[in-house]
Amino acid sequence: MMARPLDYSRWDHIEVSDDEDETHPNVDTQSLFRWRHQARVERMEEQKKERQDLERGSVDTKRKLEEARKKLEDLSACAEAETKEEVEAQVLKLQMEMSELQKQEKEWKQKEEELTKKEKLTPWNVDTLSKDKWEKTVINKKPAKKADPTEDEKEEMQRTFVEKNEKLCKKFGMFKKYDDSMQFLGDHPELVCDECANYLAIWCINLQVEEKTALMEQVAHQTIIMQYILELAKSLDADPRACVKPFFSRIKTADKQYTDAFTDELESFKVRVRGRAEARIERAMKEAEEEERQKRLGPGGLDPVEVFESLPQVLKDCFEKQDIPMLQKAITELPEEDARYHMKRCVDSGLWVPNANDKPPEEKPAEEEEEVYEKVPDDDVD
Repeated sequence: MMARPLDYSRWDHIEVSDDEDETHPNVDTQSLFRWRHQARVERMEEQKKERQDLERGSVDTKRKLEEARKKLEDLSACAEAETKEEVEAQVLKLQMEMSELQKQEKEWKQKEEELTKKEKLTPWNVDTLSKDKWEKTVINKKPAKKADPTEDEKEEMQRTFVEKNEKLCKKFGMFKKYDDSMQFLGDHPELVCDECANYLAIWCINLQVEEKTALMEQVAHQTIIMQYILELAKSLDADPRACVKPFFSRIKTADKQYTDAFTDELESFKVRVRGRAEARIERAMKEAEEEERQKRLGPGGLDPVEVFESLPQVLKDCFEKQDIPMLQKAITELPEEDARYHMKRCVDSGLWVPNANDKPPEEKPAEEEEEVYEKVPDDDVD
């Protein structure tokens, strides 16, 4: 079996050393050699940087794609804890994000193939004929992110932000045109942050509590705009302020799928706002009822309304008619244990205030009750 002949074609295009060519007598030979070498080194550095940028971009895209897949899996796992509308909106949003990342990944692969082909066609030279086998490309990692702020720190940050920017936040919440919103955020980049989104969301709930539904829906639209900008920045790992114009450029020319996702997220947000507003109103009513209940508690700490509702019907009739003889008779007709139980509860709640003669009083205002307690029958007077 004949040995396969060696392929010497790779040696056909080798750049000679910078100082091996003959030059014209009138040309400064040393200067020419230095220029040649400098130009070749710059080309090599540029090609090396292109390779590093390509590898960095490819790795970053793969990382984001993997994070998006994980988010989608986590969302499917906790679907039972979310409403159907919320899940569908978030799934659609993640799918769109993954589609864009897959497109970017494909573009990076294509660029890598083109660069590899370009590198193969680049002639060898004296600097590349021998290469340190230990040489490798190292992509610097980003500096570690600061630790997430504590809840107390977040509250302080939110309070400070609102004190400085509340008027600007309210002004942004009233814009209806995309161009006006983009211009305003461009003039006030300090608003592009989580604190602004939080303020707008809370403002929506307050407006719904006040039954200002139309104004709530307007502010809700601006709230979703802010949240979309922040999500875009997070997905691109970029400064949110740099994502203002890209978001508005996209939303103004977006296809139906993107605008539908935006509308679905807006409607879901409105539903959540209404739910939070109803819960707040219900909580406020309960607190008011409890405060009123505390005010009317009797000397023994019992609520007269609750005690009255627990009395036998015959005793209820006595208190409703404010008939003391009828009340005395009803108590004597009850079993002794039941009578003591109900009498004690009436005293502890203030329904029954014993007088000097231990007679049950009428359920009257304090002024009238004092007269009843101090009244003495005529036949007892000598």
